[in-house]
Amino acid sequence: MPPQFSHVDHWIFDLDNVLYPSECDLFSLIDVKMGQYISQMLDCDIGEARKVQKSYFHDHGTTLAGLMHHHGIDPHEFLDFVHDIDMSRLSHAPELHRAIAALPGEKLVFTNGDKDYAERVLENRGLSGLFDQIHDVLACDLVPKPESAAYQSLIKTTGIDPTRSLFVEDMARNLRPAKDLGMTTIWVNTGSEWGARDHAPDFIDHEIDDLERWVTGLH
Repeated sequence: MPPQFSHVDHWIFDLDNVLYPSECDLFSLIDVKMGQYISQMLDCDIGEARKVQKSYFHDHGTTLAGLMHHHGIDPHEFLDFVHDIDMSRLSHAPELHRAIAALPGEKLVFTNGDKDYAERVLENRGLSGLFDQIHDVLACDLVPKPESAAYQSLIKTTGIDPTRSLFVEDMARNLRPAKDLGMTTIWVNTGSEWGARDHAPDFIDHEIDDLERWVTGLH
């Protein structure tokens, strides 16, 4: 293990575009479902629904948070609807499994999605049973990253020591609160505009573009 990571006891991974390649683009499928949900709810066309969706995502961290704030929707109904997607774009990743399994310490998933969706993704990547804990948006009382309350919930519920934790995330802005708490931060740069939004080098310790190559290289 490289010296700069020898202190790490808790390896925390975001889910989407981290534990599977961004090229799989599951979010494009979820994006369509979100548009359908908003269009039906607001009785508007898909174009207008998309504007609402992106505005809420930018202003509230997730589209769900914006819909709850402005419309008081049932979050469980929303999550079930938008995550009912085809997972055939995913494939098993045995080398990634071996590399993460070999990391010393606890492995966790910290996601703005829900646990049922996360478990389906992990199953389709051949990563089921690999992680000790999954902390989802429901466990955060529906407060998403990058809100500080989400990180406090993670710490309180999982019992991690943030100063001995490493967090891997593709949304740069979600790393600032982690760094403020003392975590080592790894940004997976997927080349997307959304992922790079609010990027700043003062809260990103390491930048990578491929999780499997990076984790394998640690060994």
